[in-house]
Amino acid sequence: MKSAPAPTATPTLASTVVIPTTWTPEQALAVFELIDDLRDRLWALHGSQIQDLLQQEQGSAASNALSADPGDDAASF
Repeated sequence: MKSAPAPTATPTLASTVVIPTTWTPEQALAVFELIDDLRDRLWALHGSQIQDLLQQEQGSAASNALSADPGDDAASF
């Protein structure tokens, strides 16, 4: 029996959002307001934890950029 492939860091479908081009302006506004409300509620519940995680990620990215080998293609822009 074959083992399942290892999960990737970011699922393919998670990075792709298809937005219908047939929405009316009213439908688009309703979705926009829903997402805006969701963001506000998430921030109210978890804002300090989100800030901490963002700071950790930014610190990791900055330290990785500083320690990267200038000849390393992965570090180039």
